[in-house]
Amino acid sequence: MRRRTSPCDAAKVWGAPLVKLWQRIRCRYVDWRYGAIDAEASVGKRGEQAAARLLRRKGLAVVAESESDRGGEIDLIAIDRRNKTIIFVEVKTHSTRKPGHPAERVDGPKQRRVTRAALRYLKRKKLLGTPCRFDVVAVWWHGGLATPDKIEHYEAAFEAASEFQMY
Repeated sequence: MRRRTSPCDAAKVWGAPLVKLWQRIRCRYVDWRYGAIDAEASVGKRGEQAAARLLRRKGLAVVAESESDRGGEIDLIAIDRRNKTIIFVEVKTHSTRKPGHPAERVDGPKQRRVTRAALRYLKRKKLLGTPCRFDVVAVWWHGGLATPDKIEHYEAAFEAASEFQMY
């Protein structure tokens, strides 16, 4: 059985320039396959792009980003083709070193706004009978790094919260 080499071992075997070339090719492939992160965008937008990349890696199809109307705004809308479920995703990006979890900021009023926007989206697309769920993606992005420090995906983070309850 052949032993796999780590990037450090590969640098010794192939030489540093070839390893750097391989890393650049791999990064370009990942950007092409799962979506790129715009380094010039705001921290919140970069957090949404990182969350979309994470969802695509998990096999979900991201169909809309920053979907908004007068009812509210939904950061990401994805579809799970295996379960035939629409997933409404709220992304919270934490860019400071202050204590606290980004997902804690998805409180009751925010859940009601997301629920209202999701209901309006389902009505507009004539998808009212389709099962759906609400997820939260928490992103920690400190400093000027190209990738986030940490990212967590909470599936079914909250139920529909509104005076007009969904299924």
